[in-house]
Amino acid sequence: TWRDVAKTYGFSEYDAPVLESESLYTRKAGEEVTQQLYNFKDKGDRQVALRPEMTPSLARMVMSKKNGLPLPLKWFSIPQCWRYERMTRGRRREHYQWNMDIWGIQGIQAEAELLSAMVTFFKKVGLSSEDVGIKVNSRLVITEILGSLGVPEDKFAATCVLIDKLEKVPLEAVRDDLTELGLTEEIVIQLTTILTSKSIDSIRESLPPDSEAASQLESLMELAASYGISDWIEFDASVVRGLAYYTGIVFEAFDRTGTLRAIAGGGRYDKLLETFGGEATPAAGFGFGDAVIMELLKDKGILPSFEKSGFDAVVFAMSEDLYGGALRAAILLREAGKSVDVILEPKKTKWVFKHADRIGVRHVILVGGDEWADNEQVSVKDMEGGGQIKVPIAELSAWAKQSVSES
Repeated sequence: TWRDVAKTYGFSEYDAPVLESESLYTRKAGEEVTQQLYNFKDKGDRQVALRPEMTPSLARMVMSKKNGLPLPLKWFSIPQCWRYERMTRGRRREHYQWNMDIWGIQGIQAEAELLSAMVTFFKKVGLSSEDVGIKVNSRLVITEILGSLGVPEDKFAATCVLIDKLEKVPLEAVRDDLTELGLTEEIVIQLTTILTSKSIDSIRESLPPDSEAASQLESLMELAASYGISDWIEFDASVVRGLAYYTGIVFEAFDRTGTLRAIAGGGRYDKLLETFGGEATPAAGFGFGDAVIMELLKDKGILPSFEKSGFDAVVFAMSEDLYGGALRAAILLREAGKSVDVILEPKKTKWVFKHADRIGVRHVILVGGDEWADNEQVSVKDMEGGGQIKVPIAELSAWAKQSVSES
């Protein structure tokens, strides 16, 4: 479904190595990911790590090929990622993650498109806006507030990482880190108070009159209305995301019962390439892991069984000497666009039908009996409708193409 949604929105798939240089992830901003790496020295004495996320790999790829890549880029991937962390419900050390990224678009049209794609996925798996919401904010809100409180600009990213931790730990746990950044307890209290705002109008009182952050957020809400997803989106000033590279709009999907951690998250990261020595390039994206959404779908009773194979047909030779005929039938079906499971060893016909029913195929093709001996006809059993017809093997391709168009 992730792949289907991505392609519906015009995204192209990419992949990257699972093993990267450790330096790709150690950005010196106090991020949790830096402490959760599966890292080691390889045989060439290089410090490497299994990828904990995909965005840095994507940034490296874009930077190396930037002059040869036509912008904008709309790329997606479904990588396997690893983080060494405490395992809890919805949090695993190994997981798959859906990544959607747009490069080269300066405006928040990119974020709106990404949010719409995320909502489309939720709808496809049977969730509604009563089950899931998406909190949005802008890192510029914190930037503008910190600036007004006299915090140096070079401390903004690290401050955001620490502020993000306050949702999980008490102020005392990060007090020393905040002091090291030059933030007094008074500034932190003012900041956390402001970040409890749940409306753009209320946050405006703490922002400059010409606030870019407020304008961004208002425009995003207008675009959400145009996409028809306003009931999924809500402003929450406490959302800052825990990665230092975010620079603008940030967002998190959450379950409305509040029992699970964030389902997905992302935002704008225009300056990420600068951290690797490249030029700043407009970019926005999100990561959507499989662990939390699986728990949510279980809770709602709508998790697919995954028992069905997705194959179209099973082909079975009713005796060993007819196996060559079964292969002829399978080749014709595959050339006609069917996915086919050939029974590779002698079995009873009863077993074949049970097997076909278990894996959820639509048709069973039987090669044998008088119809094959006399006329090279195969028997086609419809596992859904229960009917059975005879088809000459010379006409099997035409039957297969017709059944594809009817399905």
